[in-house]
Amino acid sequence: MISEKLLLSFGAEYKSYDHDDRIFSENEFPNYFYLITEGKIKLNNYIENGKEFIHGILDENNTIATSYLFSEKKYSVNAVAVNEVTVLRLSKSAFADLLKENKDLYPILLKDVSEYMHYQSVLMQTIAIQSPEKKIKIFLDYLKENETGEEKDQFSLQILLTRQQLASITGLSVETVIRAIKNMEKNGILKIQNRKIFY
Repeated sequence: MISEKLLLSFGAEYKSYDHDDRIFSENEFPNYFYLITEGKIKLNNYIENGKEFIHGILDENNTIATSYLFSEKKYSVNAVAVNEVTVLRLSKSAFADLLKENKDLYPILLKDVSEYMHYQSVLMQTIAIQSPEKKIKIFLDYLKENETGEEKDQFSLQILLTRQQLASITGLSVETVIRAIKNMEKNGILKIQNRKIFY
């Protein structure tokens, strides 16, 4: 991704956020390029009765909703700090200047946007599926496919998401996720150790 040094040379600044702070909100115009340097953020919406739908959770060295900088559209999601977060923020106009002078960055940004589009299409598959186990398995398959490192044996991936986060990502209730995970463990699809899920 784009280096911190390069971003700083074009005038980027570090901004810190506490748990549950918003980096930006739905229906705001995008004015900044964001690179996460510490912590995790979630992209979400609050739907009926205040229920949360999580579009994704991003951690260090990920950019946040960069594709919006290439359109005149408002954000359709919120970006919310999951824990203590630091981002490097560069104004939209300075980001455009950076790209003019560093055209070699376009393939990197295109890959980043393409991977997010792939992630969204994987999540869209789960909407039409009734079985909670299948919904969760599709999402876990995606996480496994994209894990770093060479080891991809059965149960090699620890799922670093809470049951609540899994529910908010898959559109299920927490109770349904808990039941589905127990069934998946019983069927040998995943393993639970000390309340942690391994897939």
